[in-house]
Amino acid sequence: MACRALNGLLPAGARGSAARLIFDGTDLSGFAERSFRAIRGRGIGMVFQDPMSALNPYMRISAQMCEVLRLHRGLKGRAALDAAVAEIEAVGIPDASARIHQYPHQFSGGQRQRILIAISLLARPKLLIADEPTTALDVTIQAQILELLKARQRELGTAIIIITHNLGVAADICDDLLVMYSGMQMESGPAEDLLLRPAHPYTIALRAAVPTGEREELPGIPGNAPAAGMHIRGCPFASRCAKALAICAEIRPDIVSPSNGRRCACHLHSPAEAAR
Repeated sequence: MACRALNGLLPAGARGSAARLIFDGTDLSGFAERSFRAIRGRGIGMVFQDPMSALNPYMRISAQMCEVLRLHRGLKGRAALDAAVAEIEAVGIPDASARIHQYPHQFSGGQRQRILIAISLLARPKLLIADEPTTALDVTIQAQILELLKARQRELGTAIIIITHNLGVAADICDDLLVMYSGMQMESGPAEDLLLRPAHPYTIALRAAVPTGEREELPGIPGNAPAAGMHIRGCPFASRCAKALAICAEIRPDIVSPSNGRRCACHLHSPAEAAR
């Protein structure tokens, strides 16, 4: 939802609450739909979650790609088609000049995900948002997609935001992590340090639930996540947290820095509690 807000794609009835929404030095918080159209694609590319449904099933891949090139790079005809074929080749689709004229159903799930990545990079955006880019793909294809994202990032210099519940994916591809719960920041920092030494109880619980092969039963997190849109006075994780204090249910914690480069929204790491 946070990344949809950045792209002006919140569902009907939803609204952003941030006072400012800065992208590339521009505040997007007051943008109308027409203004967002100039940002989407060229400024911010997005790979949506389900490769099986994100492409238009009634349009050939060539038509979907050439539309992006016409709108964002002003390319038409043969120039647009050549640029589209080059991008399809860059993401590893064989026989690109012929296959680009096929329909989405004629490609496998992994190939469709590659095509979505190709489309999202056509306008050379400064930021690429990838929403669960390895969902519904087998482990081998997941690894290929992650390697593709890293390779295109190196080649084009595009920043990438990966939205994922898979800590293995996060560890493999991310430099920095932001752990969220119920729409709130719980913890952030350099990926390796955060995963090895989590500070927030929620991150600690997530880390403990990763299968390691050393135990038969994985520890779960008791209780249920708050309903979307529910008003929460304190920390949204308080009712499920084994280390919760009385203050946790009443007052939302400030974001503090328990160590260099790390940020954590937890009363356990507040100066007052640390001194006790």
